Amino acid sequence: MVTTPEYRVSIAPMMDWTDRHCRWFHRQLSRHIWLYTEMVVADAVIHGNRDYLLGYDRSEHPIALQIGGSDPSKLAEASKIGEGFGYDEININIGCPSDRVQSGSFGACLMLQPDLVARCFEAMQRAVSIPVTVKCRLGVDDQNVEKSLPEFIKAVTEAGCQRVIIHARKAWLQGLSPKENRDVPPLDYGLVRQMKEEFPDTIIELNGG
Repeated sequence: MVTTPEYRVSIAPMMDWTDRHCRWFHRQLSRHIWLYTEMVVADAVIHGNRDYLLGYDRSEHPIALQIGGSDPSKLAEASKIGEGFGYDEININIGCPSDRVQSGSFGACLMLQPDLVARCFEAMQRAVSIPVTVKCRLGVDDQNVEKSLPEFIKAVTEAGCQRVIIHARKAWLQGLSPKENRDVPPLDYGLVRQMKEEFPDTIIELNGG
């Protein structure tokens, strides 16, 4: 059995919201919440302005760096860089439904490729000594999530993942904007609860409200 986290609340990574200023404010509210960066693409971590993209105030700890990508070697390199900046955790984004993210073949569309996600996770975890976690959706589009979600979780846990954060709503890759997808389709907390029962040796965290 893995150890239950000491914190009970985390602030979800949100593009254009959870920057270092927002996170500093959240930290003033409580020392007992887990903070996440905005998603940073692996290529940007490797080739971009690292101080600008990865810099944070020491008071923000504990803090996780969320990375987007689908190339195991690039994700591993980006994770190692993130660890060097002192992050407490690396998280891979398998939940963003935006067209721009889909065009880069990462985010929620990777729910359709659990074996690739497992390879990405393995490469990332081998590269660092801090925890690597997965943030995902229930599924995408017309997937039968009662079948596909446990298959996805099985793939990443067999790769060594000990903590999965589940946004309890399907991602719609076509037909809904990311903004509309914040409310439609409805949340399914019951399915997340079912995953906690099916995978008792894995920390399953609920996201989405």
